[in-house]
Amino acid sequence: MAVENKNSWQDASYVLLYFDDSIRSARKKYLAYVESGMNQGLRPELVGGGLVRSLGGWSEFKKGKGRPLRQKGDQRILGESEFVSAILAEAAEKFERSYELKRRGYDLEMIEDKVCRIFAIESEQLYQGSRQQAVADARGLFCYWAVREMGYTATHLAEKLNRTVAGVVYAIRRGEKLAKKRGFKLLE
Repeated sequence: MAVENKNSWQDASYVLLYFDDSIRSARKKYLAYVESGMNQGLRPELVGGGLVRSLGGWSEFKKGKGRPLRQKGDQRILGESEFVSAILAEAAEKFERSYELKRRGYDLEMIEDKVCRIFAIESEQLYQGSRQQAVADARGLFCYWAVREMGYTATHLAEKLNRTVAGVVYAIRRGEKLAKKRGFKLLE
């Protein structure tokens, strides 16, 4: 029997949606995916974290003893030093943006107000099941800004909007396309 630990930063449904739209089917496909990789055993290129891996393994790392190593590494990220640096820079940029928005007082209510003004709808409409174009677009932009700009989880929004996580993930994608197409920005 598996023990389920819930952490605020985990969003299993988001990951499962990469395998199938149905959570039940996605779990089966994810399990098959994991099982297919189990027979590969311990792969050296995936051991030792980004720095060790980017240098070619522990033997190469040890050869560098005595000379300064200026390789960027992070054991959570698979890849060469340049790739690790780019991913960490992107993460830092997102964190700084989220922090700046929060510093300026942005929260879900402010996002809700801004979205409702843009689409000329009442805030209650965001929470109803309407598929009317303006409401669906507003809900998508709301979800996109809340998750991608502010750092809320899709699970949190699903509870708030009384939707499935899959529905919220779909709305995020819709909101992202809309924001890019029409140039909507949370913070001008």
